[in-house]
Amino acid sequence: MPLPLIYHEDYSPEFPADHRFPMDKFRLLRDHLVDSGLTRDGDLLRPEICPNDILALAHDRAYIERYMSGELSREDQRRLGLPWNEALARRTVRAVGGSILAAEKALEHGLACHLAGGTHHAHYDYPAGFCIFNDLAIISHYLLQSGRVNRVLIFDCDVHQGDGTARILHDTPEAITVSLHCEKNFPARKAESDWDIPLPKGMGDADYLKVVDDTLNYLLPLYQPDLVLYDAGVDVHKDDALGYLQLTDEGVAARDENVMRHCLGRDIPVVGVIGGGYSKDRHALARRHGILYHSAQRVWESHGCH
Repeated sequence: MPLPLIYHEDYSPEFPADHRFPMDKFRLLRDHLVDSGLTRDGDLLRPEICPNDILALAHDRAYIERYMSGELSREDQRRLGLPWNEALARRTVRAVGGSILAAEKALEHGLACHLAGGTHHAHYDYPAGFCIFNDLAIISHYLLQSGRVNRVLIFDCDVHQGDGTARILHDTPEAITVSLHCEKNFPARKAESDWDIPLPKGMGDADYLKVVDDTLNYLLPLYQPDLVLYDAGVDVHKDDALGYLQLTDEGVAARDENVMRHCLGRDIPVVGVIGGGYSKDRHALARRHGILYHSAQRVWESHGCH
């Protein structure tokens, strides 16, 4: 059985070409994974749209309604930084459905990856930093409330703090929020995760990888989660437009592989989501994001998940 990968054509709607958010990276990532022989388009799993009742496990219903009908306040539009249209709204709820499907596949097979997701700046009743609905918080509530898991750990390696996730899940002790982020970076006002690990600007591969290993060696035995949600942002890369860490391709690959091996080595299912990554060179960015899926494939084969 192939490694479960989740994708949908809705993920890259028509978008202003000069916008800071690289909306076409999801489609280009799919193309890269197919062209490199990692997967075939027909093997990619297509998710359903996430229903409002599931979104509302982590978000205010009035906010969901405002966003879906294109009635965000000017202030919320400014915080979000994305234009509104129906295709983008559909993409937003489809991608949450994709993260849920990826989590379900991970519980079933040990490992799964989503070619989107990691929208960790979305808050309970407002958007921020290109994030509208918080898939990490929604999955956590959904799986905890349905009794599919008793404890979930979010391991967020995006270069920016997962502030929305931390705030939404603040009063949910069964969802442990862990954020490894560059300390001098967006958001200016940090939230309080269960475990915040602020990293100095300019940190490179070796020091970073040691922090990842030490953190997982401590936290996984401590909490023994039933599922790990791994936000594999590549904005830690030295060539990223919005990050201040100095990881190489090899460093990112080692990080991704280490996270998945730490989890699977303890029989903890893990789901990977794309997280942040920013560059004017969209093809280079797609290849950078592709590192997660190539790393996951190596782990999948060596662990014989299936």
